[in-house]
Amino acid sequence: MTTTQIRRLTEATINRIAAGEVIERPFSAVKELVENALDAGAGQIDVSLGNGGKSLILVEDDGQGMTAADMELAVERHATSKLPDGDGGNRLFHVTTLGFRGEALPSIGAVAKMQITSRPASADTAMQVAVTGGKLSPPRPVAGKPGTRVEARDLFYATPARLKFLKSDRAETTAIGDVLRRLAMAHPHVGFSLTSDGRRNFAVLPETDADGTAQLNRLAAIMGRDFGANAVPVFAERDEIRLSGFAGLPTFNRATAQMQYLFVNGRPVKDRLLNGAVRGAYQDFLARNRHPAVALFIELRPGNVDINVHPAKSEVRFRDPGLVRSMIVGALRTALAEAGHRASTTVADTALNAFRHGPGGSAGTGVGSSGMSGGMSGGMSSGMQEAAAAFQSGFAELGGYAAPPGEAAHLPAAAADYPLGLARAQVHETYIVAQTPDSLVIVDQHAAHERLVYEKMKTQLAEQGIARQLLLMPEVVELEEAATDLLAGRAAELAELGFVIEKFGPGAILVREVPALIGTDDVHRLVQDLADELAELGAALALKEKLEEICGTLACHGSVRAGRRLNMDEMNALLRDMEATPHAGQCNHGRPTYVELKLKEIEKLFGRR
Repeated sequence: MTTTQIRRLTEATINRIAAGEVIERPFSAVKELVENALDAGAGQIDVSLGNGGKSLILVEDDGQGMTAADMELAVERHATSKLPDGDGGNRLFHVTTLGFRGEALPSIGAVAKMQITSRPASADTAMQVAVTGGKLSPPRPVAGKPGTRVEARDLFYATPARLKFLKSDRAETTAIGDVLRRLAMAHPHVGFSLTSDGRRNFAVLPETDADGTAQLNRLAAIMGRDFGANAVPVFAERDEIRLSGFAGLPTFNRATAQMQYLFVNGRPVKDRLLNGAVRGAYQDFLARNRHPAVALFIELRPGNVDINVHPAKSEVRFRDPGLVRSMIVGALRTALAEAGHRASTTVADTALNAFRHGPGGSAGTGVGSSGMSGGMSGGMSSGMQEAAAAFQSGFAELGGYAAPPGEAAHLPAAAADYPLGLARAQVHETYIVAQTPDSLVIVDQHAAHERLVYEKMKTQLAEQGIARQLLLMPEVVELEEAATDLLAGRAAELAELGFVIEKFGPGAILVREVPALIGTDDVHRLVQDLADELAELGAALALKEKLEEICGTLACHGSVRAGRRLNMDEMNALLRDMEATPHAGQCNHGRPTYVELKLKEIEKLFGRR
């Protein structure tokens, strides 16, 4: 039997093991170096890559720089400028910087060929040190501008096995770009650039805060101009925790949660708390398979958050996660409520693109400068021709209801006070067409009224409970026995929502009262939908925990149905209610309730501009 001999690891092996914890992939090295540059007070940070960071990582900044003695210490393990002397380790839990670990430079030097060139602003010349496989060369004077330049070549040459597990050059470059963009979002007053194999991939200039828009301008530069145009400000402050940022309107949504960002004390982090809180805040407005776009910034005392959870500092743990979650949910809901009936501009863009391209999918070339006098044929797409014919015929061919000729001739001056304008026609007994001084508004009457009923139900329930309407003759609804048992078992909770039922023998439910807001139409279908909703939610959940889903089902049945003809007073009343109701820009499922087409854009469709 052999005896295993215990040996001390060599210093080189120890350094390479430590490097593996910090430098997992090229993006890890870039993240550490850029965070060090931010801590040094840089105003501009430029990153250059070769082969996705495998052959070259170059990070240059204009920060405060280092002396030769500082550089020699910086490449030693467990050396840092971020923690004061004699703190007894207490400052590890009160870190106020980004690159606090003091292991990035020695870790990179242990697995790559690294050169550091740095010059403080007060020095006449720059100094340079080289670290190859963990071995340090003496400092030497070189030419260099103020700031620091870190060059790492042949990453993982000292640990070639790690190279086998790296992804393609494009994938590694994409990961580095994501890291740089997140840091740029958190530090709008710093300029960033990324160059890969000689090609500029990403660049943002430092933002000035003269008009208070630096943060939103930087977010728009990275998340897209559409986000900047469709985001509402978010702010909350409680118990020494400050939450700020921007949230996209519900109609500006995505298929994944990739456009949800959280920053804690200037540090980009990924946290399940964010996803859960954001979903909770938007659950009234979006379908389950759609996700909002948000960027939230949390500032709190360092002692109230643990940033040592993950070696790469990409995860954090809050001392009071419940408080943080409630702040996020409350602040988002307040911001969305203050947006009122506003819908995202992308809704109108989508509609206009549909007009331009038409059913055939090819864009038209437009009409001549003479406007519509040249006829409706020629270069216009079929979709545009149909739209133009509809407008010219006064909706007669669409079977719509239009205002009397005298009433529609001129737009009253009062229309300027109405964001959604005054009703002009009803098309297909489903869509209301309204006119403002500078736009055309098309409203989905069912989706809009569904949101109005839903908001009224929530208000009633919160204030004094939902008012009930007693049926003159109780209705008996026949269902499967399992469905009747499920409904009967939740009768007390349904009564709080204004829906009074009782079991009426096997396979039947007796309905005595319904919520007053929804009326008595189609009670049978409503009972069936409620049974299906309860079956999907699960018997273990209280209805109050899933109030939105239940109220949404009730509101859908109580709203104006598509196919119902409305007169002018009814259409205008619906428009005024939408203007006064929060969240009226989208229905309960996240679809837009109206589309606003600016007159100048409509004129472009018909070649008038």
